[in-house]
Amino acid sequence: MATGGCGCALVRIEQLVRHASWEAGADGVVVGVSGGVDSAVATAVCAKALGPDAVLGLSLPSAVSAPEDLEDATALCNLIGCEHRVVPIEPVLEGYRSLPGFEPDPYLFGNLMARTRMAVLYYYANRERRLVCGTSNRTEYLLGYSTKWGDSAADLQPLLHLYKREVYQLAREIELPARILDKPPSAGLWPGQRDEDELGLSYAAIDEALAALAARSWQAETPVEEKVLARVKASGHKRRGALSLVMEE
Repeated sequence: MATGGCGCALVRIEQLVRHASWEAGADGVVVGVSGGVDSAVATAVCAKALGPDAVLGLSLPSAVSAPEDLEDATALCNLIGCEHRVVPIEPVLEGYRSLPGFEPDPYLFGNLMARTRMAVLYYYANRERRLVCGTSNRTEYLLGYSTKWGDSAADLQPLLHLYKREVYQLAREIELPARILDKPPSAGLWPGQRDEDELGLSYAAIDEALAALAARSWQAETPVEEKVLARVKASGHKRRGALSLVMEE
C-alpha cells in the first residue's frame, strides 16, 4: 500500500501506535474490523506501525450485520496480512432480551451492541496481552456520535485528530479497497441504518461547519453551524471523565 502525500501524518500516527505498544509492554493490538472506512484505516496504520503479525482484526457481527460488511472486513485483513477472526455476538445479545423491562428499542439495543463489542475486544486484548485500538474520528468525537464506554472506549485512538474527510483521504492514499471507500457510512446497529440519516447532515457539511466553528472560537453564523454546535455542546459529557466531588481531608 502506498503512502503518497499524507506520508508525514501517517508517520506521526505510526509513532503514536508504536509508543503506546512499547509503553504498555504489549504484544500487539486488537481492532474491531467492521468493514467500514474508520476501522479499515485504523487496522492498516497499526499494521504499518507494528507489522501485520502484531495486529488482530476481530469482526463481531450480530443478526442485523450486513453480510457484505463481513466480506469487506475479511478482504481487508487478507490484503493487510493480519490475522482475522469472526466472533458473533448474537448469543450475548440474546441474554439482554431477558432483562426485566427489556424494550426492543433500536437506539437502546444499539448502545448495548456497541458496549458488548468493546467488552469482547477487551477480553481478547487481555487474554493475548494486546491493546485495544479505537476507530473513532474527530468529527464523530466532537459530535458525540458514539456510545460512551462502547466504540469510544479504547487504549489508543490513532484517528481521533482526523476529520471524517481526512480519514477518507488517508484511506485513498494508502490504497484501501474501493468497496470500503464507496459504501455509505453506517454503524450497522439496525437494518438500513446510515450515519448521515441519523445525523441529519452529510459528513462533508458537518466537517465544513466544525472547521469554521473552530476557526471562529465556536461562534455559529449559519443554521448548519448552529445545528452542529448544539450537538457539540450537548455531547460534552462524552468527552469528559465522570463528574465527581473531590474530597479533601
